[in-house]
Amino acid sequence: WTERFNVAVGVAHALDYLHGNGNSRPVIHRDVKSSNILVSEDFEPKLSDFGLALWAADATPQITCNDVAGTFGYLAPEYFMHGKVNDKIDVFAFGVVLLELVSGRKPLCTGCPKGQESLVMWANSIIQGGKLTQLADPSLPTEGHADEIERMTLAASLCIRPTPQHRPHIAVVRFRV
Repeated sequence: WTERFNVAVGVAHALDYLHGNGNSRPVIHRDVKSSNILVSEDFEPKLSDFGLALWAADATPQITCNDVAGTFGYLAPEYFMHGKVNDKIDVFAFGVVLLELVSGRKPLCTGCPKGQESLVMWANSIIQGGKLTQLADPSLPTEGHADEIERMTLAASLCIRPTPQHRPHIAVVRFRV
């Protein structure tokens, strides 16, 4: 669990830097996902693959759906449906990564029961029911880490809100994880 938590914290710090806290020219990654997080031998995470990244100043809400790029399962609803780009699409994708780290599940599951195919939809139903402990990966010993699991789950629930205005900036999430 400690390694997963440290990966979450490291990626939050990386996104905080990219989005402008310490960076004079903010960047929107546009493809935050678990396979774009490289982990060193000591579990130091590095956010990689900036092929879809945009300077934040170049991102405009008028981007058409033809310009939408990224990985299904991590795409924020406003980006996927309307092509709207801002830092909140990275926050949404980071929320999906947090859910992966907590649950051990992939963003999309083709063999899962109906209603559980999407990690975000499955997690939202559990979060709304108030049973956050059900999100924890049953194969991972989590004893003594309940506080971290709860913080990471709550951070994820804020990040995956459907409306971008209701999602926090990554700087706020960074201190919650």
